[in-house]
Amino acid sequence: MLTLYHAPQSRSSRIVWLLEELGADYELIITDIPRQDGSGAADPRNPHPDKKVPALVHDGALITESIAVVQYLADLYSKAGLAPAIGDPRRGPYLTWLAYYAGVVEPVVTLQFAGMAEHPLLQRTFRDGAAVASRIGAALESNAYLLGEDFSAVDVVVASMGQYVRSALPPGPRVDDYLRRCGSRPALARAQARDAG
Repeated sequence: MLTLYHAPQSRSSRIVWLLEELGADYELIITDIPRQDGSGAADPRNPHPDKKVPALVHDGALITESIAVVQYLADLYSKAGLAPAIGDPRRGPYLTWLAYYAGVVEPVVTLQFAGMAEHPLLQRTFRDGAAVASRIGAALESNAYLLGEDFSAVDVVVASMGQYVRSALPPGPRVDDYLRRCGSRPALARAQARDAG
């Protein structure tokens, strides 16, 4: 049994999308979280150690942090084909994109929104917005999706950021087209309906 502790319009929305893409049978428990505008509060029912989302419980095991949850679910539902299997030559690029998102894309975007993106130490550590834009742009230059012509769990993660805040991803028609392709998926429509309550 899968149970997702979820706060609507948050990073856990991408996990609802992924669960719908995978065709998973899951329970969705809406939980409160502290929000940027000062609303919300930590929910004592939420099993996440920091009371954040997503928090996934699978047969008693707790999995937290978006990328860990994505990797766990995509491997658990491997027949859905959203994660290349171990031994598949695309497995390395797939894992690289997941790590790059968590270790570079989110920090760079967060630093930009915080007005700290120009700090040299932070740029050396995480890279800058131009480097992130170049990498995403290069991947989509001749491919429909980040791993090539097939949609994957990586696209759920990256496209969800662009759908939430378009300016977080590189400007231009190539990325606009990518977001439209990802945004037209029936699983996303189902996830958005559940996210809206």
